[in-house]
Amino acid sequence: DLAKLTPETRALLDRIVRVDHAGEFGADRIYAGQLAVLGGTPTGPLIRHMHEQEQDHLAAFEALIPALRARPTVLMPFWRVAGFALGAGTALIGKEAAMACTVAVEAEIQEHYNAQLRSLLADNPELHADLMRVIARFRDEEAEHHDTGLREDAESAPAYPALSAAIRAGCRVAIFLSERI
Repeated sequence: DLAKLTPETRALLDRIVRVDHAGEFGADRIYAGQLAVLGGTPTGPLIRHMHEQEQDHLAAFEALIPALRARPTVLMPFWRVAGFALGAGTALIGKEAAMACTVAVEAEIQEHYNAQLRSLLADNPELHADLMRVIARFRDEEAEHHDTGLREDAESAPAYPALSAAIRAGCRVAIFLSERI
């Protein structure tokens, strides 16, 4: 019962569901952008598979928003455009840059999900058991995407270290903002 939660626990759940919903929405848009450019190439089916998993993640958080009475971020229109632009932009550079984008985003998201799991564990592991299972499963699928990107030559992308660092920094900013507004 949501009414019995402490204000601190409510705030924790609201923040987690809001930012994860935004993140999975952003991932959906990134893969949509990549598919717009690379969908008809030999890499298309692989990107489509990862996109389908992100759509499942997004659906789960879309269900949690009303269930936990969480407030979505007001930045969704921005993330719609920014995510698609990031996906399409890196794909236009080439398959390797698209995979570098995947590796950078998924590395940041794995760390983010691990931090959330630690917060939920510290707050009340019994109360949060179901949400922790969902986040852990999604984290593991994001790790698969990360490793797939590496196998698909992400590190061969032009200016890989700079591209990766810029995307990871952008992810950290997106997480910070989406947790709060």
